[in-house]
Amino acid sequence: MTTARSQGMAVCHTCTALNNDSESTCSRCDSPVHVRIPNSIERTVALLIASVALYIPANVYPIMITEQQGNAIESTIIGGVILLWGMGSYAVALVIFIASIVVPIAKILSLSALCVTVSRKQMTSRKQRTLMYRITEIIGKWSMVDVFVVAILVALIQITGVVVISPGGAALAFAAMVIVTMAAAEGFDPRLIWDHADQMEHDNAGS
Repeated sequence: MTTARSQGMAVCHTCTALNNDSESTCSRCDSPVHVRIPNSIERTVALLIASVALYIPANVYPIMITEQQGNAIESTIIGGVILLWGMGSYAVALVIFIASIVVPIAKILSLSALCVTVSRKQMTSRKQRTLMYRITEIIGKWSMVDVFVVAILVALIQITGVVVISPGGAALAFAAMVIVTMAAAEGFDPRLIWDHADQMEHDNAGS
């Protein structure tokens, strides 16, 4: 299979211009040019570990504090989902559950699986793994829905002496976790999935 790498070319990660892989900077935007993102797997794993560390306090501590008539009610992410479900707001509860619980866990697991399979140079399911990465990259940003809901409630519901909603410590941890997982997805180079296979095809063609 003919690839840009086999032809001595490299794509700029900033402006996507095609450059000779011997060049250290892009001819269009002067950004550093790399055939592959340097230390992609190591960076992704480090960011995934950080995201797991942030995900724990994001779910343990309250993400929203509601003060009503002098009584403060603290709600965690899952507690808010249960509360909304009990109030009959099934659609909102389901959206928050998927965006704040299912998506972050699925993103961490999928990126972890990609790092493991690339490190082991597995040849199978390359198209499926590439598709999994694309889906992970696209849907990951929607995890911020829970933070947006809290921000909207804080901005809209501020009736002093009656109802006051303020963000809890988990909101910061959750927002940081989403940003870190997005950085992990951006730092992973999906071309690594295909590199070993291309090398084997090249070796077989030369033998």
